[in-house]
Amino acid sequence: MLQQILHDMYIDPELLAELSDVQKHILFYKMREEQLRRWREREAWETLAQGDGLRPPKVKRASDKHIQWLLGADGEVWVWVMGEGPGDKPYEEISEELIAERARLQAQREAEELWKQKEAEITKKFRDALANEKARILAEKWKVEMEDRKAAKVLEERIHEEFKRKEEEERKRGEEQIRLQEEQRAKELYWSLKQAQLRCQASEKEEREWEEQLRRSKAADEERSRRAQRARDEYRRHSLRAIQKGTVAGLSSMFQELGQNHEQESRLYHHLPGPGPPTPLAVPVKTWERPLRPLSREVIVRWFKEEQLPRRAGFERNTKSIAPWFHGIISRENAEDLLENMTEGAFLIRVSEKIWGYTLSYRLQKGFKHFLVDASGDFYSFLGVDPNRHATLTDLIDFHKEEIITVSGGELLQEPCGQRDSPPDYHLLFE
Repeated sequence: MLQQILHDMYIDPELLAELSDVQKHILFYKMREEQLRRWREREAWETLAQGDGLRPPKVKRASDKHIQWLLGADGEVWVWVMGEGPGDKPYEEISEELIAERARLQAQREAEELWKQKEAEITKKFRDALANEKARILAEKWKVEMEDRKAAKVLEERIHEEFKRKEEEERKRGEEQIRLQEEQRAKELYWSLKQAQLRCQASEKEEREWEEQLRRSKAADEERSRRAQRARDEYRRHSLRAIQKGTVAGLSSMFQELGQNHEQESRLYHHLPGPGPPTPLAVPVKTWERPLRPLSREVIVRWFKEEQLPRRAGFERNTKSIAPWFHGIISRENAEDLLENMTEGAFLIRVSEKIWGYTLSYRLQKGFKHFLVDASGDFYSFLGVDPNRHATLTDLIDFHKEEIITVSGGELLQEPCGQRDSPPDYHLLFE
């Protein structure tokens, strides 16, 4: 499955949604490595083709555009580095001045907008008040029929001057208020820009720390892989020694079944009704064309019967019993419901509806994890998490009972989650 993704450089969105964050990170890293490999291969081919004369070298077309460099007194290209020339200010001082100037201009623009609003309010306020006062005076004048119109005119001018004086005082107070707000806003903008600059510097520091953490994580993964390889080599060495002493019950029983009970095994896995010559179990004969991906449950059931039953997928080692951790085609929600009341380390294997393989559902202390198991080839391995390949599904389960799945999570398979209903959810696979 991973080779198919790297070949097409495409992954189905539904399949991508099934991957965990660690699986996505590793998958994207592998795809980037494949892109670089293809680019280097194409560059090497073009270089080789030009060397053999198969392809003429690229020749730049002539252009009438040119560049003329400014020369200094010494005849060399004149270069000016900001902050290092005579009379130049240090970079920090220039940066502080630019920030302060930006803050001042922003505050000035905001103060002008505020003053326009304030001036309009003041003008409207006193214009309305003057009109009301004139109306009041005219009403009183007409009511009392004042004989001395000159006195009324003087009174009107005095009132007009009084309102004008109050208007000027109100304008001065408004200007002072706007000026104070402008200064306060300039300070706020200055500190805001200063904080943004400090946050930018802090983000660069966090980026360097993240790169260091990623480097350490990769080193830990490599060390874990080396330890797992040493453990497998030790396991094979002990197995060979045990075969020589005749203490490996699993291999002995397999040789015995090949010699004596091969007819019963053929009936169980190949559905042969009568006696006949024994057929090899290791290489199943494919009688159907497998689609690129699962299309329906009927296709998945047929795939399991045609390809997985001959490989004893779902059975306990060297027995005819179905493993307690094996489940049929169930959803993620059903798997989490089965694991809900179990302790951390509980697990089950269910047939996947997304890929040709399985899904390992794992119980955390708080929550769940789901790992895709690729079974499209002649081996079993976690998709994008663990590069180790296993001959059988049982080998993969037994291996991760002793070895963790991921370094970051430290998942160990401890307690299998069995069936809850009757008939079991895998009965369609074995009918």
